[in-house]
Amino acid sequence: MKVLLLCCFGSVGLSGNQGLLPSLEDLLFYTIAEGQEKIPVHKFITALKSTGLRTSDPRLKECMDMLRLTLQTTSDGVMLDKDLFKKCVQSNIVLLTQAFRRKFVIPDFMSFTSHIDELYESAKKQSGGKVADYIPQLAKFSPDLWGVSLCTVDGQRHSVGDTKVPFCLQSCVKPLKYAIAVNDLGTEYVHRYVMQFMNKMAGNEYVGFSNATFQSERESGDRNFAIGYYLKEKKVCYSYFLILYSRLCLCSIEVTCESASVMAATLANGGFCPITGERVLSPEAVRNTLSLMHSCGMYDFSGQFAFHVGLPAKSGVAGGILLVVPNVMGLMCWSPPLDKMGNSVKGIHFCHDLVSLCNFHNYDNLRHFAKKLDPRREGGDQRVKSVINLLFAAYTGDVSALRRFALSGMDMEQRDYDSRTALHVAAAEGHVDVVKFLLEACKVNPFPKDRWNNTPMDEALHFGHHDVFKILQEYQVQYTPSEDSNNGKENRTVHKNLDGLL
Repeated sequence: MKVLLLCCFGSVGLSGNQGLLPSLEDLLFYTIAEGQEKIPVHKFITALKSTGLRTSDPRLKECMDMLRLTLQTTSDGVMLDKDLFKKCVQSNIVLLTQAFRRKFVIPDFMSFTSHIDELYESAKKQSGGKVADYIPQLAKFSPDLWGVSLCTVDGQRHSVGDTKVPFCLQSCVKPLKYAIAVNDLGTEYVHRYVMQFMNKMAGNEYVGFSNATFQSERESGDRNFAIGYYLKEKKVCYSYFLILYSRLCLCSIEVTCESASVMAATLANGGFCPITGERVLSPEAVRNTLSLMHSCGMYDFSGQFAFHVGLPAKSGVAGGILLVVPNVMGLMCWSPPLDKMGNSVKGIHFCHDLVSLCNFHNYDNLRHFAKKLDPRREGGDQRVKSVINLLFAAYTGDVSALRRFALSGMDMEQRDYDSRTALHVAAAEGHVDVVKFLLEACKVNPFPKDRWNNTPMDEALHFGHHDVFKILQEYQVQYTPSEDSNNGKENRTVHKNLDGLL
């Protein structure tokens, strides 16, 4: 019952069958169990990851803690029956329901991330560029390092490449520094405050400090110190050393692609950290920060980047590009070799390819850019919804809903990804009225086979619904399928009379 993952959570207007609906925990169990009495833990974890959620997600802490505790205290440490499963998921059932209903901003996350992986491999082939060497510590990084991490506004995560290697934000920190609005409260206070603020933006994931880079920056920062002394002489700014020292410290803050992608997603999410739900920045701070990133975030390449990519971004000489797709996701691309403008060669290539594939450009119009992929829309949206509603009505025994679907011209023999039909589901659940309606009024094929070669009659027999089995058995003599030579599907010439629907 693989597609019940979708069908069980589809929103269908029911008429008089509300009492038949099981709990969300039950539906989630039936969805993942696929007809089995127990769920292997690895199967649940795999299904969870396919939605984009991670087991380390802070929002799933209660679920994961309970899962670990349950596994430690049960004799069968790898299997969950329905009661144990419900016990584990009930504290986070709302988030899990959203995930399995595909209600996140990117519904088909696996498909989207496969595209991201392809773009990553394409950018990986790009050569050229030079690792920044005017700061000795940066020159130590291998030019072969290349990583991309993304985090959506719903906390869906994906990483590919060298995404756990710490590197310094460098100028990528500037929009974050602007949003935080460092003021004249003293060096020690500013440092402590900024470190805590960065952690909040990253959902308490990795944020460190590279003292080696700080020392390297300070030793090679003669020009910056000269500017500071010049400002002091002209009495432009009395706190020039504070500004200089803060700049050196902030540029030396260490992140990984993964933690920085959460920072970018916090900006994409209007100031709320996606994986903690904490408001970190005000809407005004986010708006102003994204405006600056869009207009001047990529050094002298900012104009071309705004034209071709059309998204707020900030690059740094360590090779990072912090990219924001407002209301969708944040990304961090990192590859040390830089072009003549000071931007990551591979990172720029990836950003161009991403917007060429998806309609993320600020001025992409769905009507006129129909050929672009929109990951926010589920592929085959109408067909999927149709199958969901049909199978859900069959699952709950809602004949009234089925009658409406048939009268609207819906194909009552639609199949899910496992080639299961509404008749399969109704037979498995023992809904006699639904089975009779589908056979007598809709004239559906009585013996469709799913991908395991099971027919509705097999389902009825397996679950002990003998009344349904007897009804289907009566059709066995009357019905003889013929094979379509083109596609091997069963083809019939049975007249579909809708008189019985009224």
